[in-house]
Amino acid sequence: MEISHREAGPGIAVIQVGGRVMLGEESAQIETRIEELLAKGFRQFIFELSGVTHIDSTGIGRFIACLHRVTRAGGILRMAAASPVVRDAFRVTRLDTIFEFFPDVDSAMSGLS
Repeated sequence: MEISHREAGPGIAVIQVGGRVMLGEESAQIETRIEELLAKGFRQFIFELSGVTHIDSTGIGRFIACLHRVTRAGGILRMAAASPVVRDAFRVTRLDTIFEFFPDVDSAMSGLS
């Protein structure tokens, strides 16, 4: 799994995730990155997921934990560019009703400031 981020505006971070988001310590980087960015004052997050090839229940759980942390901090978390495989994993678990999905980062940025 690979993870990187960039600042997309004041307090806005785009976190790019790629590879296999699955059981194991490697996927814990997702939660660690959110914690680090929250500590730096970021409150609006977009996960750019176009590079995610596989996701399991642990991977989905990582995003749920991030959503809780961001929401508690008064922030917003959005998902962008998820492949059909990733979208199906969230749809099957009905979590697509909890997470906001957008076709790309630009549309996910709409309304954030």
